[in-house]
Amino acid sequence: MEKQNQTKANKAVFLDRDGVLNVERGDYTWRPDDFEVAPGVPEALHLLKQHGYLLVVVTNQAGIAKGLYTKVDVLACHQKLQTACGNIIDALYMAPGHPSVSESLARKPDSLMLEKALARLRLDPAACWLVGDQPRDVQAARKCGVAAVLVGPHPPGTHLYQKSNLLEAAQWIIARQGE
Repeated sequence: MEKQNQTKANKAVFLDRDGVLNVERGDYTWRPDDFEVAPGVPEALHLLKQHGYLLVVVTNQAGIAKGLYTKVDVLACHQKLQTACGNIIDALYMAPGHPSVSESLARKPDSLMLEKALARLRLDPAACWLVGDQPRDVQAARKCGVAAVLVGPHPPGTHLYQKSNLLEAAQWIIARQGE
């Protein structure tokens, strides 16, 4: 699902979903009633957009391959996110595979979701960021030459760039523009 790229932006922030955009429940989140937009997310997305970033969700959704839910269920959660944030997200990529069921180069820590978005949206990897909550998110970003920030609780030294939530990460990314 992509919006038309109406601007000639060459930079984006890739966003992991669970634990970054919505509250991590510790279980698959596929029912819109269980999907809770994390505090500060609408503000963070609007801040990034104001500074010229495209917003691209990249999410592993192994529950699809496991038969626990469908792509339609994921898209219903995405619509709830879009509604809460003023329809500001430009694209959503999902990797429905799981190693126990099927092979997938899209599933993070592999980078096919990011590579597709980089090509399709004509993005400059050096001008992009990924905000995730797991080391596998960082690994996927690094494979494409995209810088990454981890959010949430992580042991010190887990990653060079760590912030407590998406809003803090967005403010930090904006402050680094032009460095």
